[in-house]
Amino acid sequence: MNTRTPREVVTDVRAHPRLADGDDERFAGYGVMGLPFRSGHYLALRDMIASSIGPAYRSVWHRDPNGHWTIYTTTEPGRSCPRYFDADATTRQVPAIDVGWADDHTFEVTLGNTLTWQIELTSSPTTRVMTALSGATPAAAWRSRAVLHAVGPMATIMLRAGRVRMCARTPNGPEFRGTPLYIWRVADSRASLDGETLGAPAPLDEQVRIGDIPLPQRGLFFVGRSAFDTPSTTTTDPDSLHHTGAVR
Repeated sequence: MNTRTPREVVTDVRAHPRLADGDDERFAGYGVMGLPFRSGHYLALRDMIASSIGPAYRSVWHRDPNGHWTIYTTTEPGRSCPRYFDADATTRQVPAIDVGWADDHTFEVTLGNTLTWQIELTSSPTTRVMTALSGATPAAAWRSRAVLHAVGPMATIMLRAGRVRMCARTPNGPEFRGTPLYIWRVADSRASLDGETLGAPAPLDEQVRIGDIPLPQRGLFFVGRSAFDTPSTTTTDPDSLHHTGAVR
């Protein structure tokens, strides 16, 4: 069983970034898979410390109560999350997204004057078992679509965070494949977006999805890897992406 804290694991992977083998588009990093709030808002974080298609970057995803997604990214949209998801989201490239750890289980995400988001993490018997199973699974198995499709229903039952899919289609078309190597629960969180307090974390009446990918009904934090098929030529050009300019 993993006994290291979230900050210890993140510090280690940042010091030794490593991509999985393969010829698809690969990323390694950590983040909040997703976190719903009682107000109807939804947030997610991606801190990709290694990428096969560009520099490291951070992104924050926000879905408002009306269902509109905005992806804030610190690098070119065509080299980050909007490359796969911008068909269902507005993109905003930003100068920086800061992540600072207060202690081994608590960190804060800030995006200029736009967002302040505190997250407190905890482990549970389920997350410890999931992490142990991930560590015991050979790397080659995680490249198998059959394995990923089988893990999804198991994670759905164990994590009790709504439906989980480890292999699914993104809004722009490429297939996503996820490998969470470490998992923790979000024990508590507070967030303020554009001066609005988002309220307490709570499951939504209907599980949120983007493309064919369902996002958790309760906060989950991961350290792991992901891979995507290469988009078609109509979406690989950064100038073709939906981009609304910089946010300060």
